[in-house]
Amino acid sequence: MEYSFKEIEKKWQQFWAREKTFKTVDRENKPKYFVLDMFPYPSGAGLHVGHPLGYIASDILTRYKRLKGFNVLHPMGYDSFGLPAEQYAIQTGQHPALTTKQNIEKYREQLDRLGFSFDWDREVRTSDPAYYKWTQWIFIQLFNSWYNPRSNKAERIETLVAIFEKEGSAKIEQECFSHAENVEPFASGKWNSLSEKRRREVLMNYRIAFLGEAFVNWCPALGTVLANDEVKEGVSERGGFPVERKLMNQWSMRITAYAQRLLDGLEKIDWTESLKESQRYWIGRSEGSSLRFPVQAGQTTELAIEVFTTRPDTVFGVSFITLAPEHELVAKITTPENKKAVEEYVRVSKSRSERERQAEVKNISGVFTGAYAEHPFTRKAIPIWIGDYVLAGYGTGAVMAVPGHDSRDYAFARHFNLPVLEVVSGGDLSKASYDAKEGTLVNSGFLNGLPVKEAVKKAIEEIEKNNFGKGKINFRLRDAVFGRQRYWGEPIPVYYKEGIPYVLEENELPLVLPEVDKFLPTESGEPPLARAHNWKHRGTDPYEHSTMPGWAGSSWYFLRYMDPHNEKAFVSKAAADYWGQIDLYLGGSEHATGHLLYVRFWTMFLHDLGYLNFEEPAKKLINQGMIQGRSSFVYRVGKEDTGFTFLSKSKFEKDKHGATPIHVDVNIVDNDLLDIEAFKKWRPEYAHATFEFEENGNYLCGSEVEKMSKSKWNVVSPDLICEKYGADCLRLYEMFLGPLEQSKPWNTNGISGVSNFLKKFWKLFHDPQFIFSVSEEVPTKAELKILHKTIKKIQEDIERFSFNTSVSNFMICVNELTELNCSKRAILEPLCTLISPYAPHIAEELWSLLGHSESISFAFFPTFREEFLQDDSYAYPVSVNGKTRFKLELPLAMGIPEIEKEVLSSEEAKKYLEGKTPKKLIVVHKKIVNIVI
Repeated sequence: MEYSFKEIEKKWQQFWAREKTFKTVDRENKPKYFVLDMFPYPSGAGLHVGHPLGYIASDILTRYKRLKGFNVLHPMGYDSFGLPAEQYAIQTGQHPALTTKQNIEKYREQLDRLGFSFDWDREVRTSDPAYYKWTQWIFIQLFNSWYNPRSNKAERIETLVAIFEKEGSAKIEQECFSHAENVEPFASGKWNSLSEKRRREVLMNYRIAFLGEAFVNWCPALGTVLANDEVKEGVSERGGFPVERKLMNQWSMRITAYAQRLLDGLEKIDWTESLKESQRYWIGRSEGSSLRFPVQAGQTTELAIEVFTTRPDTVFGVSFITLAPEHELVAKITTPENKKAVEEYVRVSKSRSERERQAEVKNISGVFTGAYAEHPFTRKAIPIWIGDYVLAGYGTGAVMAVPGHDSRDYAFARHFNLPVLEVVSGGDLSKASYDAKEGTLVNSGFLNGLPVKEAVKKAIEEIEKNNFGKGKINFRLRDAVFGRQRYWGEPIPVYYKEGIPYVLEENELPLVLPEVDKFLPTESGEPPLARAHNWKHRGTDPYEHSTMPGWAGSSWYFLRYMDPHNEKAFVSKAAADYWGQIDLYLGGSEHATGHLLYVRFWTMFLHDLGYLNFEEPAKKLINQGMIQGRSSFVYRVGKEDTGFTFLSKSKFEKDKHGATPIHVDVNIVDNDLLDIEAFKKWRPEYAHATFEFEENGNYLCGSEVEKMSKSKWNVVSPDLICEKYGADCLRLYEMFLGPLEQSKPWNTNGISGVSNFLKKFWKLFHDPQFIFSVSEEVPTKAELKILHKTIKKIQEDIERFSFNTSVSNFMICVNELTELNCSKRAILEPLCTLISPYAPHIAEELWSLLGHSESISFAFFPTFREEFLQDDSYAYPVSVNGKTRFKLELPLAMGIPEIEKEVLSSEEAKKYLEGKTPKKLIVVHKKIVNIVI
């Protein structure tokens, strides 16, 4: 039979599902390999051809590792809580659970059609109460723990209570990485005399999951807090609603306690350097000093502005102080005559995200508060400004501005005509700030004459000696805001008794998401869960009304895959010890500073408490590139009432006629040729359009590479490709497009070549009448050489994740075997195994036709044998008067005299010599022969 991919692929997908071919069990007698994809959020749009790229790569490696004798864990699930389903529910009234279920069914259908070898018995969904029971359980452990600076790890909160009982609070507070704002120091023996309410208030300042004030991205229209990556240019990414920075009482995670360990851990894992750099920047370790500037007398003598600086050596160059617009002192120190301007500036600043404010260095803005601070060393008055280039979330939210030696301060000073003082020699301050950390201190009192490095140390000594501040390490990383004012998320397992938060007992989990009449905040602005009828702990104490963020469930899902049906633990110790770290993790680079930081944080925490024997979630991580869309354009002139005309590409380029490029659905374009009839049916207003064609009578579309998006009509569904070419063809083609880590445009122009390759591969196993025909003959040396050359290359390609070159190698191999008319089992059977990770359906079918009853998944990867690549002959190119005329295969051991004799006696040489004696015969051993007539 001819290669009928539709029947073959359907047959084997049903076989794998029925036989549970890819079901994984813990086997101590096999080496393990854990391959994980970042699991998808199941949107209503389903998958487009860009989404499966990483899944195909991970599946190739999974199948390869199985063939190499590994016990492979390759699971899949769904990150199924999220704002899109909730927004759809608000618009339609349909419960998010129903929408999510329908979307998951669509995703599952698409994933199955691509032939992935997932162990679906281990599927997880973050919105399943059986799953989020354990997310809630982890939250409770975080709530009941603190970070002990003495042991440098998380411990149960009881160990902190023991310290309070024995030592009081002062000593441990000094040692902690951050300081409790709400704790008045108490001596040993005083702890037990505090009320339960006061003890809980104190402990909240140390808990890893804690309730406290935090600046958040508040979106009034959505009624919820948004993560930084959900805000673009001051508006919500979903819906485009205004977002403002707001100080709110929020549940947060004390990830800052792990800042140094998150930084150090990057040296122990095989992740891309660009991803590591993103995390290093986000964590942002810097060494320097804190320094207090008293607000000048006459306004108030009790307030002081604390700054953190990495350049305490430049303290004498301070000419003003800049506060973040959100800084708590702004309202307290602003003078009456400046109040209106300051309040307006603060209002506008709240609409811009921190990322925007960091990025827009050219847009300088600020306003004077009217207040002054006192320089701690010179006692001079320093004006206090506010400027949105200073962030409330970094350092103390205040900057001692040294415009002579900091570019942003310099730009601010020049813009507002503020003094620029030189305190480090080496630059020309009339042109730019001198930011280099080298030079000699000038105009700096006790620091004069010192080089920068020595001046930094001396400055810190003097700051500490005078009790103006102290040397410290600071991090850019902020504690992660955890609460969301949404419905469709994990309920936080907290209830309130007399306003004090308590967590549930383990036997009370899961706290299931309640039903509500609407998925909107209440009329008084409470989150949607406040709408739930009588939703209280034991009928009396109200539950927390905010839910967890999307990253909660995705911060530990890889652990649940190890033991998904365990009802007694989030993962058993045996399963966690066996599967251990993820061996290969694939996903998009957009998760570098979100998901990947949180999953590292939670893994370290669970390791600290003894649940895991590893600190990092993944040994190796690869970011697959993006498959971009290839948009198609038609060129429209005219109006709907007078009729539209569309110019073909060359007509438009020759004379634009005022034509407008219009995106057209790429699914009705083939090799840039527009399907006119399909186009007329696509949009009713184009049903009677006229066209100006190319000279050959075709309508040729223009094209451009852009992000794949429904709005650009360049989304290609994998379902359409599978229908037309088959899943194996799609898998091979996506790999063939280019290196895995690089972004590349989708272009169906080349897919027919891959389709033809699969047909050619099929033909190797069949005679001209398409009857299956494989010979038991012994293979020739040439055939063995082709096979083992391919085994070597494919193994090397997979091990270095160079999947695109594998596809090329398969094509070369099949072409060479076709030329030799090879149909021998000894060659084709191992070749079938070789290609099975890439094109599993055709491989399974041929494996079955070869007489095997078990799936090819249980075969063994062929062993490469070096001896088959060793040549014992060489095909000499023979030139006549410098022009290559033929090749002559001769033994490598043959000497030059014998080679000359063989060449001259060959029929090809006699034809060119025409009976003449050559003037010269040049033989270069193992290279070339040249006959000169």
